[in-house]
Amino acid sequence: MTETADPTAAHRRSLKVTTIATLGGVAAAFLSEATISDPTSRTGLLVLLAVVVVELGLMRVTGVDVSDFSTKDHVYVLFMSFALWFITWGVLLTAGVTV
Repeated sequence: MTETADPTAAHRRSLKVTTIATLGGVAAAFLSEATISDPTSRTGLLVLLAVVVVELGLMRVTGVDVSDFSTKDHVYVLFMSFALWFITWGVLLTAGVTV
């Protein structure tokens, strides 16, 4: 992420990216729970990757310049989404909650 002249703009950009990535990870967990009957299947990862692609589009819509992302930024978005997906889906599977 490149620094801008306005520190509040950079902060808002970071908040948008983090919020979209984390909420996307939670949404991917609920989608995985709703669509996948076998938790040992790797199809959940495909759901996560599809949600990450949607997240990048959503970031563009909200004004984040995704073309300015470095590899580090893409890894950050993927990691945050994965972490929240993994934790949320793990809790859903353990609790036996069905959507």
